[in-house]
Amino acid sequence: MPRTLILMLVLLAAVPVAATAAADSQADKPADASATAAIDPPLLVETRHQARFGARSVRYVARAAEMHLHDKDDKLTAALYYTAYMELDAGPQRPVTFVFNGGPGSASVWLHMGLLGPRRVVVASDAEADDGAAPYRVIDNPHTLLDLTDLVFIDPIGTGFSRVIGAGKTSDFWSMDGDSASISQFIRRFVGEHGRWNAPKYLIGESFGSTRAALIANALMDGGQDMALNGIMMISQAMDYTGSTPTPDNLIAHVTYLPSMAATAHYHGRAGREQSLPEFLQAARDFAVDEYLPALFRGSALAPADRQRIAQRHASFTGLDVDYVQRADLRVTAARFSKELLRESGGTVGRLDSRYLADESDDTADSPHLGDAASNAISSAYTAAINDHLHTVLGVKTSRAYLVSNSEVGKQWDYRTAAPGESWEPSYVNTSRALSDALRKNGALRVLVASGYYDMITPFFDAEYTFGRHDILRDRVQIKYYEAGHMMYVRQADFDALLRDLRGFYGLSAAPSALRD
Repeated sequence: MPRTLILMLVLLAAVPVAATAAADSQADKPADASATAAIDPPLLVETRHQARFGARSVRYVARAAEMHLHDKDDKLTAALYYTAYMELDAGPQRPVTFVFNGGPGSASVWLHMGLLGPRRVVVASDAEADDGAAPYRVIDNPHTLLDLTDLVFIDPIGTGFSRVIGAGKTSDFWSMDGDSASISQFIRRFVGEHGRWNAPKYLIGESFGSTRAALIANALMDGGQDMALNGIMMISQAMDYTGSTPTPDNLIAHVTYLPSMAATAHYHGRAGREQSLPEFLQAARDFAVDEYLPALFRGSALAPADRQRIAQRHASFTGLDVDYVQRADLRVTAARFSKELLRESGGTVGRLDSRYLADESDDTADSPHLGDAASNAISSAYTAAINDHLHTVLGVKTSRAYLVSNSEVGKQWDYRTAAPGESWEPSYVNTSRALSDALRKNGALRVLVASGYYDMITPFFDAEYTFGRHDILRDRVQIKYYEAGHMMYVRQADFDALLRDLRGFYGLSAAPSALRD
């Protein structure tokens, strides 16, 4: 296996950490006095490397570290783990990019080991095989962005090695406000400690990471330390959950999901065979907005002849049986579509990436029962790759488990938008207005949105729907499309295309403010 990263010098050994995974309980209560007294200093390991990225050779330091976070009373509450790759001998205006994934409850492993880190794990590009068992193929990543920007991968509290300590409680962090506040605190302190206040600053967030990024962009301009970002890159954006929550009574999601269903049916040869993918998807968009949405709105008042016509049109795009669409009352959820599209052949399509298939034992079920086909096909490889990278390349030695994902975060997450004690009528999560506000406060901010046609979690048409409303300034937003799913970079052609688009985005947004149009 080729390895161009050169491990030159371990500057600091990892601080031993006595806590085990079992001791890292996420119970919502502060640590007791004895636990507080036993808190270790923050983890810090630095190694030096040199490799070629883009068009030049880069000497850089890899920093695997924790930052201790404090509350407004300066009480210790959490240890946030991050991995930073920073060019050696670079000036204070070297751009810096903060990267996180989503969930909530996901570490930054997917963007770290799949797209942007100096090494990446390779899985089947054609989605026709799962990742199998170790050893996995982990290779150098000369196409990442380290020639353009420093990269800081953030693991939110409860993921990776990040955890509550001292007086902290999980409820301090597992909420919309708590999460954005903790990440914002980290970013400000990192920028201050490394003298990067006058450097261009970027966020890259995937999935819920885009939900988080919108809040952070706005929060960083408040609190007495106004920090304006140069750019935000949203991979598989999810700001307004109205368009990405496929439940029977959510009419908007039926509309936003239909083009993704059409893309999936086209890929698997069940619909649109006589048309190119772009032509077929444009027709699906037009049907979804001009015919399907009005029909859903009319509901039981829709005339029988019109109902039959809409069912036939729906089936022509989704590859489903017309009778099935009728029996579903014209409302086929994403989970049922995943099971129904290829029921005759016994295949279940993935949700993260509908190119992937699972062969489930129960061919009569109305929805998948073995989890997600795409997630099952890649998760083991990513988990092994990040743990091997941390231990072998970065020299991190700790007895704690690196949590690639933590389901408890999602189960306990507080999506409230009202302060504790205030009345609150539940609604779909929506941080789009925060992005709109940030764009209006900061005339230099640019946004890039990357969407996969085969993403059945955050559909590409939802991105168009979201950015077409909420008063978002569209002249500063680019939307790019890829022929893969939620993590489009698992497909080699889209890995290449996405990195080209990211590089172009940095070129557009990194010019000094005085020189911008």
